[in-house]
Amino acid sequence: MIVLDSVSVELGGVRVVESVSATVEDGEWVALIGPNGAGKTTLLRAIAGLAVPQGGIEVHGDPVGALGRRRLARRVALVPQTPLMPPDMTVAEYVLLGRTPHLGYLAGEGKGDLAAADRALARLDLTRFAGRRLGTLSGGERQRAVLARALAQEAPLLLLDEPTSSLDIGRGQQALELVDSLRRDGGLTVLSAMHDLTLAAQYADRLLLLDRGRLVAGGAPADVLRPELIAEHYGAEVKVLVNGGVAVVPSRPRR
Repeated sequence: MIVLDSVSVELGGVRVVESVSATVEDGEWVALIGPNGAGKTTLLRAIAGLAVPQGGIEVHGDPVGALGRRRLARRVALVPQTPLMPPDMTVAEYVLLGRTPHLGYLAGEGKGDLAAADRALARLDLTRFAGRRLGTLSGGERQRAVLARALAQEAPLLLLDEPTSSLDIGRGQQALELVDSLRRDGGLTVLSAMHDLTLAAQYADRLLLLDRGRLVAGGAPADVLRPELIAEHYGAEVKVLVNGGVAVVPSRPRR
């Protein structure tokens, strides 16, 4: 689904992603992890065509730069961490924007587009909020609306930038379970940037650890989430528990 070949990205003259090479297979969930400023968000934006990279990025066998915005948006849906959400727009109108890549020029939404938006609203438990203005929503409700818009896009590749950052533990788990069910049942491929290492380990098939723009480790969660590796790249002391899954627990330094 995704091939990254020595990808680098500069922002304001500073290289924030440095020679990253990796692949994401069809139907796989891969999580980008790493400390703040590691380059996770920038790498997602480059795959979505929103940042200009050096090196090669392919989605479904085609270079991102050769696809054009509309064709790329039919293949890739991005859920950003801080999306633009006009406060006077209703939830239904906002989610329907996810259908834009499927519309012809000057064409309006058809029955199929409205049905796709309705399905996305229902999946995120937002049907009762359809007529609400975005400006009246809580942080968690806004995050669910952003995810619903991405699902309405019906792209085979979903990029998630901190998908649970504004959600409580229950809504966050529900959102990740929904994404995982779509991946398993609908053939969705997921690449997510995640700060919560335990959630990343529970939902992703593989982890890619970035630090200072470079890919420093990759593999199964149990192979990447090692205390010494976390200490080296996060500067944190942790315990890693493995019992039917991997959990990362902060451990206070001994005095």
